[in-house]
Amino acid sequence: MSIKHSELILNPDGSVYHLNLRPEHIANDIIFVGDQDRVDKITKHFDSIDFTTQKREFKTTTGSYKNKRFSVMSTGIGPDNIDIVMNELDALVNIDLNTRKPKENLTTLNIVRIGTSGSLQADIPVDSFVISSHGLDLNGMLHSYQIDEISNSDIENAFVKHTNWSDKKASPIIISNSKKLEDKLSSDKSFSGITATAGGFYGPQGRILRLSLQDDDLNHKIDSFDFNNHRITNLEMETSAIYGLSKLLGHNACSINAIIANRTNGTFSENPGKVVADLIEYTLKKLIQ
Repeated sequence: MSIKHSELILNPDGSVYHLNLRPEHIANDIIFVGDQDRVDKITKHFDSIDFTTQKREFKTTTGSYKNKRFSVMSTGIGPDNIDIVMNELDALVNIDLNTRKPKENLTTLNIVRIGTSGSLQADIPVDSFVISSHGLDLNGMLHSYQIDEISNSDIENAFVKHTNWSDKKASPIIISNSKKLEDKLSSDKSFSGITATAGGFYGPQGRILRLSLQDDDLNHKIDSFDFNNHRITNLEMETSAIYGLSKLLGHNACSINAIIANRTNGTFSENPGKVVADLIEYTLKKLIQ
């Protein structure tokens, strides 16, 4: 059966609706960033640029770095944007956009997210790098899909018990990264742990301005969680969605974050721009090894 036009929307030039991309525009190795301005901060290191486009917050540039082809894409903020990005990227490589039918031979993408985040552990300082061994989904977006085969129920159940998780909220989901990509990115300079993914920046991450929180103590419960040496190291808004949809669609994904704040001791990097620049160079060098 062909996928209906209302379900897979294409622009008049044949590109996918939100990303404004056609299959020839992307590489199999893709770097995600949240901020569209960060795309140029990565691609300035490229030896050549083949293509660039932008629609809304989704900016994509494809080129070569040290003889390897990469695409760098800004996803914007939040798991809802990741739902768009992951599904449309997969459509570019695994659906024939002319016949509108899934291909028999599927392509696996390698996706690395370079992000910024706040540390939840006192021993993970600002200006360090954290690789997300797992994404802890606290926002509920993945519950729209069939997730039983990708979740880790033992850790999830322990987290629910530890936090006394409210049954009024979507149940947490734990999804592992691509071990292949983690091995490529790891070094003695990096930390590793579970990255919690919230659906917002203020209340969902425990920040109080004028609104009261459903659970004032949730951040401390998250900080203190430990299951078989799995602890939650940082909090952001995209990783679990990337991991979950990558697993479901058959792609490899790993997230690495520059720690620019430490929520435990209240510190903030004196030069966050340099930390991000250092992480970009670190990641590019790791990905060509």
